[in-house]
Amino acid sequence: MLNKCKVEGVALGALEGARSASASAPSAAAEVKRWSAGRKKQVVLRLLRGESVDALSRELGVPIFRLQEWQERALAGIDVGLKEREDDPLEKQLDEARRRIGELVMEVEILQKERRAKRPLVGRRSSQ
Repeated sequence: MLNKCKVEGVALGALEGARSASASAPSAAAEVKRWSAGRKKQVVLRLLRGESVDALSRELGVPIFRLQEWQERALAGIDVGLKEREDDPLEKQLDEARRRIGELVMEVEILQKERRAKRPLVGRRSSQ
């Protein structure tokens, strides 16, 4: 039978899967064709709280390797989120350098166009 305890406002029955094509009640998680990001997050949170991977695997009908993969991806996402720097002085310097390079490139292009307009044949070789 389905376990009906709640995890942060979500009934475990809701985590276990969608209804089959015949519209019967969800009988097993094996019927779930796709797991939403929200449901995966709830499962990973349960793993991080210390629930057994084996027990969750049996309860949800998801292989252990898949649960571990979800957990590793979630932890990698946390790492990426925490590595972002706010108001990084090096990033500001880099942005300023890029802006200045853009200005200089535009200035060079304008000067080259002016030079070609004044002396259009300078720098060209004769056809001899």
